[in-house]
Order: sequence, then C-alpha cells, then structure tokens
Amino acid sequence: MPSRTHQFYAVAFEENFSLRQIAPAFPEARTSPLELFVPIESDGGLYIFPFGAIVTHDVPVDQRERIFGRLTQVLPKLTTRIIREDYSVLEDPAAPIGISAGMLRVDKLTPQRAGIVALTVAQSAAMEYYERIVDSLFARTAQLVDRMASKGTVPYRITPLHRFIGEAISSRTEVLAVLHLLDKPDAAWEDPAMDLIYDDLRDEFDLVDRYAALTSKLQSIQDSLVLVLDVARDRRLVLLEVIVVLLILLEIILGVIHFTS
Repeated sequence: MPSRTHQFYAVAFEENFSLRQIAPAFPEARTSPLELFVPIESDGGLYIFPFGAIVTHDVPVDQRERIFGRLTQVLPKLTTRIIREDYSVLEDPAAPIGISAGMLRVDKLTPQRAGIVALTVAQSAAMEYYERIVDSLFARTAQLVDRMASKGTVPYRITPLHRFIGEAISSRTEVLAVLHLLDKPDAAWEDPAMDLIYDDLRDEFDLVDRYAALTSKLQSIQDSLVLVLDVARDRRLVLLEVIVVLLILLEIILGVIHFTS
C-alpha cells in the first residue's frame, strides 16, 4: 500500500451547536452525544462537535462550501467570524506512529484514528477562539488597572464594571465547560496506538499548556476586576460620607440662621 497524505480542515464558530438541531440537515449522519459524523465518499468525512467546531477529512474545497451551506440552512444566524485550522496526516505502512516534521505519521489511518485526529484539531481551533476572547478581556482589564496605577482612581460608575466582571465570569465558565473535552476520549483507552496518537497530537497542539494559560488569565482578570470594583465602591462610600457631612453642616447653618433671625 503506497503512502498517502490525509488533510483535516477545522473551523470553529462563536456559537456552540445543538447536534439534535443540526441532525435534520444531515440525515445520513451518525450521531453520538459528543459528535455528529457524516461519511463522505469512500473514506472522507465531516465531524460536527457541540462546542462549535466542524472538521472535514479529505473533503475538497468546493464540497466543503456545500457543507457550510447545509449548515447555515439550519443555523441561519451562524457567525461569519470564525477560526480555521488545518493539519496533515501521513499514512505510511512502513512508518512508526509519531510526529515528524510537524506532521502525524501513522501506519494505518482507521476511522477511529481519524476521529481522534479530528477531535484534537477541533479542540485546537476552538481553543484559539477562546484565546482571542481572553486576550481581549485581558487587554481591557489592563487598561483599568493602568488607569488606577497612574491616576490613583477608577471610574465612578460601577455598573459597567459589574457587566465586565459578569462577562469575564461567563467566559471562564464557558471555557471550563467546553474545554473539559480535553479529557481523553474513551476510544483512546481501548487502543494503545490511538492513545499514543492522542498524546502526540495533544503535545503537538500544546493543548494542555494553552488551557492552563487560559484559565490562569481568566482567574487573573477576575481577581483584578474584583479589586477595581472594591476601589470604586470605597470611592463612592467616601463621596457619600462627604455628602452626608455637607448635609449635616447645611442643616446646622440653616438652624443657626433660623435661630438668629
């Protein structure tokens, strides 16, 4: 059997997917709680994951576009802001399983092994989407902290801070909920070769360290925003105390004026 290069192409969207909602657009699909798989031609396929990512395996560009068209029929409001990632796998009967020259090499790419590759590439694309969100939150938080450091003050209004904190907490919850899929798939426990493929790909895409960096940044953002919010509240309390004192003085002055008159 000659060697062959397989191409995996991943797209991550902003939205998470309901596989039950998407299934009618792909009646030929095989559905499980973790993915929807559509066989394409002899050994290609489409994988749709509930965390908002799809992966095609050996699907030509024009056919990919038709697939996106079927997807938008059931999800008409699907965002156009997406993350794309591709990865190649060399199937060579004489090659040992492992990563070489930035490419996974396997002796045989079975459907189960292709599923592991698709899942990992999808996770990497989804993580890049979350990395962009968290980097944006981190930059906005840095601006608030820099203002407090340079001016020694924060904005009087705390409602925007409340909303910002809510946004950060929501993002952190979504990251934790979605990327827990970094847990090893059951299929990898059953096949030592698939276990090796999964571990190699996870290292290749640096998924563990990227996930740790994401959660660390989100926790840092949350801690910083809570501190800024405390300072804003203290400032408002001081202002309130000053107003109370001024009202008391005004009442005394009015009382003295009334008494002297």
